[in-house]
Amino acid sequence: MTRAVLLRALTKNKFVASNAPRSISISISITNLSRCISTLILAEHESGSIKPQTVSTVVAANSLGENSSISLLLAGSGSSLQEAAAQAASCHPSVSEVLVADSDKFEYPLAEPWAKLVEFVRQQGDYSHILASSSSFGKNILPRVAALLDVSPITDVVKILESNQFIRPIYAGNALSTVRYTGGGPCMLTIRSTSFPVTPITVDSESRKATISQIDLSNFKEDSASKSRYVGCSTQDTERPDLGSARVVITGGRALKSVENFKMIEKLAEKLGGAVGATRAAVDAGYVPNDLQVGQTGKIVAPELYMAFGVSGAIQHLAGIKDSKVIVAVNKDADAPIFQVADYGLVGDLFEVIPELLEKLPEKK
Repeated sequence: MTRAVLLRALTKNKFVASNAPRSISISISITNLSRCISTLILAEHESGSIKPQTVSTVVAANSLGENSSISLLLAGSGSSLQEAAAQAASCHPSVSEVLVADSDKFEYPLAEPWAKLVEFVRQQGDYSHILASSSSFGKNILPRVAALLDVSPITDVVKILESNQFIRPIYAGNALSTVRYTGGGPCMLTIRSTSFPVTPITVDSESRKATISQIDLSNFKEDSASKSRYVGCSTQDTERPDLGSARVVITGGRALKSVENFKMIEKLAEKLGGAVGATRAAVDAGYVPNDLQVGQTGKIVAPELYMAFGVSGAIQHLAGIKDSKVIVAVNKDADAPIFQVADYGLVGDLFEVIPELLEKLPEKK
């Protein structure tokens, strides 16, 4: 009977939201910020395309104030950079300018050259705000830029109240703090992209393209002794949606016990047209690559449907899924913490439940 209810819930197209963290107010004072709002956004791109989290950061920048100017900063080399710049110019109607740094120094997104570039561009543009997404890219670069500019960054912003007042989660997402920035330097933020969804761009909006400007790097000076070097990059060749922006996420935990068993999660994700996620324990056990880790130390997700199989519900994992619209949990331990946040829960053996779901669920359309 319980499994039948679960199947009916999964075949619905509409999900109901629940579970929001408690909100508290904390004021952090630094110094005075009072000038025109001009925002510089560090843009992520790959294979000639702007990543969705960059567009979400643009949406967040719109909340800083009316009539504010937004510039996207792209760095790299070759034809893929120019393709990404052309897409960035029309990715959102609020973008007024795309700045392009074309040099072999930025062939790979290393923190040191990128930080020096942002400092170089900021000296020319005098931006009041510098934003990046709360991805590995933004978290790697922005703190180093903040150190160079001697300011304190505000991380994981989930809501912008004013140009200098923001909301961010604390205590693994169990509380929300209100932070007021009053510093003299640029206000630096990392944006949690799941909190700023992107609305579809209309035809009229696509016709408004931002200007593309090449940055003159003749006076740019890079650190002679870099403390990091590029080793390599590997990506999975899959048709599944990106974990950070997927509508449906299927996650497996350590209870799957092996790499072979984890393939059941992958098959279920393919059937539902969703992305595959994993707990830290599953990643540490070597079942899947670490780029599939969901949680405070992994990726933050906010799908319409989040399904957790063999996931106990550790605090750091729950911090990464709290914004999910509907959470479904399957675990043979009735006292598992995951059931406290789940909208639908099934106490059962995942090695029996998943095959039954694979058999009875319709194919994705």
